[in-house]
Amino acid sequence: MKKILITDDQLEVRELVEVTLRVDDYTIFQASSGEEAVRIAETEKPDLILMDVMMPGGIDGFEATRRIKSNPELKNCHIVILSAKGQQIDRERGRAAGADDYFVKPFSPLELITKVEEIMG
Repeated sequence: MKKILITDDQLEVRELVEVTLRVDDYTIFQASSGEEAVRIAETEKPDLILMDVMMPGGIDGFEATRRIKSNPELKNCHIVILSAKGQQIDRERGRAAGADDYFVKPFSPLELITKVEEIMG
């Protein structure tokens, strides 16, 4: 079964995204910080990570993305950033960190489902 990790510091956002993705049969994990996302990614090796940028703690979503993508065991993991930061510079930082795509909050649940299905095949 395909695995998805939802990373956001707001529980409500994580739950909304999880409910949105329940249309298909995925194993879904949740993380509330960049550090937790890196730990879960290393343990569970998800196929897809939905990553917020602005989170409390030592590392933000850009740094968590960089760490995950630099791990040889996780190089095939897709990362889609879901962030309220929608400026071009933010999108460029996301790409530079290794993100495969970038969605700006609020996002369309239908567009998210379409992107997830495209990535998960």
